[in-house]
Amino acid sequence: MTTDRQKVRVIACGMIAREILDVCRMNGLDHVSLTCLPADYHHHPEKIAPETDKAIRKAREEGFEHVFIGYADCGTGGMLDKVCAEHGVERIAGPHCFSFYIGNDAFDAAGDDWMTTFFVTDFLARHFETFLVRPLGLDRHPELMDMYFGAYDRLLYLAQTDDAELTEKAMAAAGFLGLAFERQFTAYGDLTSALQQADRLVKTPQS
Repeated sequence: MTTDRQKVRVIACGMIAREILDVCRMNGLDHVSLTCLPADYHHHPEKIAPETDKAIRKAREEGFEHVFIGYADCGTGGMLDKVCAEHGVERIAGPHCFSFYIGNDAFDAAGDDWMTTFFVTDFLARHFETFLVRPLGLDRHPELMDMYFGAYDRLLYLAQTDDAELTEKAMAAAGFLGLAFERQFTAYGDLTSALQQADRLVKTPQS
């Protein structure tokens, strides 16, 4: 029987829950116990660090010795790293999910090439209207379009899966925003190696 002390509690962004479960399933990462914070923290990054702190404390109370954070920095301005350091846990490397899906090294190498790129993932393609259009008020106030998206010239769809329906949704999103459309199949990028590293926490003898 596997106890909580023999598992890794992954505390992750709800935007990547499906992808984490897919990676775990495909790689036999049965030591991972996933809990997610609300996806809409993407719009409120100031909530990520304090809510992650609470989730870590709860995981410890539930008996999890090993905890891994399924977030990059994600707009916290280093505050998430402070929480991780306080609890002695690690997070996914990188500034945000777009970076680790592309691969952090490749993302960094491109530098300023990303400045005018608006990124969409499988999650954002699937939930474009409910997660972006409505919360930003674009359905009610189209005049806000230029304020939010005027600095972009292309929408780059980072595809985790080869799904024709999601590609059509992402293309429609680009049309709605008036941006050129491009697609790059990334699969799960650095997310896979990050979760594999987290899984090894319970398989490496402690000194």
